[in-house]
Formats: sequence, structure tokens, C-alpha cells
Amino acid sequence: MNKVILIGNVGTDPNVRYLDSGVCVAQIRMATTERGYTLQNGTQVPERTEWHNVIFWRKLAEIVESIVHKGDKICVEGKIQSRNYTDQQGISHHITEIMADNMDVLVRKNDTRREAAQQETNGNELKIDAVDPENDEIEPF
Repeated sequence: MNKVILIGNVGTDPNVRYLDSGVCVAQIRMATTERGYTLQNGTQVPERTEWHNVIFWRKLAEIVESIVHKGDKICVEGKIQSRNYTDQQGISHHITEIMADNMDVLVRKNDTRREAAQQETNGNELKIDAVDPENDEIEPF
């Protein structure tokens, strides 16, 4: 089973684009942090932050575009997907992304957006397929 659940802070405002077919795709950078701790022998293990590329498709991407902003704390459910691509300079890259199936905003950096988010989602959890099987030629943002 390929399932991931991340809780963390949005590091960038969403990067959104619409494909020629009209399908919306959004990408964010999201930071998750593991707390530091002390071993029994007194050794301090510092906190560790990981950065994740998270991709949203279709209606979920449109909602992300309208309500998610840098600094918000969110929970993302989805799957891990790795792929290779060649950039315009001919350099090959290997990237790992989180393909989001569901997203919840937990804490907003600016609470005045909370009301808009509740109106947008009507308090319902969104379950939307994130993978676009018809278009596997999408390059990263």
C-alpha cells in the first residue's frame, strides 16, 4: 500500500496552472518537522525538517489555489510518487512528490481566511483522485 499522511507548514503560496484541457494543477512546498529529543545517555538529537513537493489535481487544486497560503498548517493525505524528467538544458532529474488525495487546513497563518475556507468546502472532506492518467508528460513546476 502506498499511503502517506503529512502534517506540516506550507512553505510557498500555491503554484497553479491550468492544462490545455482545463484541468487545474497546484503545487506547494510543505515542511514537516520531527521534534528533537535526548537519548538516555544525554546525547541531544536535534529536530529535523523535511521539505516535500505536494501536487494537487482538479477541484482539490482549485480549492488549494483559493484557500491555502504560505504559513498555513495543513494535513495532506496521498501517495508518494517518484519520476524522472529531462529539463530544457538536457539534464536528467529524479524527483519524489506527494500526489494529494485529500487536504485539510488545520491552522491558518491569518485566521480571517478561515471563514472563506469553510464556505468553500462546506465543512465536507474532499476525496479527489490526484493522478491524471491521461497526461503523464507533465513537467515539474
